[in-house]
Amino acid sequence: MFFLKGEKILFLLHNEIQNFLIWENNMTQIDSFREEVKQWLDDNCPASMRAGADPETPLDEVWGGRKAVYKNPESKVWLDRMGAKGWTMPTVPSEYGGGGLSKEEVKVLNEEMFAIGAKTPLLSFGIWMLAPVLLEYGSEEQKKEHLPKIIKGEIRWCQGYSEPGSGSDLASLATKAEDIGEHFMVNGQKVWTSYADKADWIFALVRTGPKEPKHDGISFLLIDMETNGVSTKPITLISGKSPFCETFFDDVKVPKSNLIGQLNAGWAIAKALLQHERAFISNFGLAAAVGSKKDLVTIAKKHIGEENGKINNGFYRSEIASHKIKEHAFGLTLQRAGDEGGKASATASMFKLYGTEHNKKRHELMIAAMGTDGVAWDGDEFDDSDKNLTKAWLRTKGNSLEGGTSEVQLNVISKRVLGLPR
Repeated sequence: MFFLKGEKILFLLHNEIQNFLIWENNMTQIDSFREEVKQWLDDNCPASMRAGADPETPLDEVWGGRKAVYKNPESKVWLDRMGAKGWTMPTVPSEYGGGGLSKEEVKVLNEEMFAIGAKTPLLSFGIWMLAPVLLEYGSEEQKKEHLPKIIKGEIRWCQGYSEPGSGSDLASLATKAEDIGEHFMVNGQKVWTSYADKADWIFALVRTGPKEPKHDGISFLLIDMETNGVSTKPITLISGKSPFCETFFDDVKVPKSNLIGQLNAGWAIAKALLQHERAFISNFGLAAAVGSKKDLVTIAKKHIGEENGKINNGFYRSEIASHKIKEHAFGLTLQRAGDEGGKASATASMFKLYGTEHNKKRHELMIAAMGTDGVAWDGDEFDDSDKNLTKAWLRTKGNSLEGGTSEVQLNVISKRVLGLPR
């Protein structure tokens, strides 16, 4: 009996040693990768794309695409270098133009980019929403055709979901795609299509089964915005900006090869994409970098005043401290969810709900701290940063609507996360 016990101990000890050696080897590889990343960033990240850049350098919001215009040429250099490396989507397999990195390597990449304050090389609905569903539902040909262009920022995408009569009840959409042989003929209208007037392609939900139940007759279609019959009309907001558009399809011929997944099976893809969209929007709940013009503490010190480094009002100090604690906890939760990986799920609705409501609260606290400057809109008596913050506060209301309203998220959470009865 003693021998058997000793044998078992030796076996367990052997396993522990093996696991330690594997861990040590992995750590050595990660350390080596970290040094490679540091060196590559040092050699390839332009000075104006880092923290501490000359404040006079023009800033670009880089979305890429065929129509892109760059105020700062180094923005394009940075995009091209990161795109060629596949690091705009580092987890995507290299055969599709991605970085082919492991989760641990992506974490290292993010840490080293953060360490030098490297700017995000590419903002992209293609990256945040379309690419994940292409990887899951697209054919091999579709992946090889579209993913490299998304990753390099060669094509800018927009989303064609909502319609004038179909918002929260998305499955009631009416835009139709009729079978005309080798093509679909698309007719209809989308609304609240973000940056459609600047986009090259659109991923859209269309009705291909008019006699099917509403959820069962929908397909997921990719459409080139330069196709005859596609037109857009910007929607002007109260801020004077027009990030949203109406998008019209009038006898638009779309090749059947642009159908993602199976005919009339687009609702499953639509739901999967929405979870990716909600996960992306949830990040709006995290504050801007400390010390920036949109940081809560910076705003409060500017408008309320400070004494010995503390905000001059105990009530606001308490409110801001509470908000910052929640913000930190939320950030750690998002990080943990990212580390755990897995497919996008209904839990993204929890993040979207909390993130957008948290973002509204953050801006409300800033507006309150600003006093009368919090209603700055126009005029020389207000500085530009105050006026921009007022408009940003108004924009947060839209964050809680896009990707499904907060009320929709509560319904999803109750049914699909908590398992409550309908």
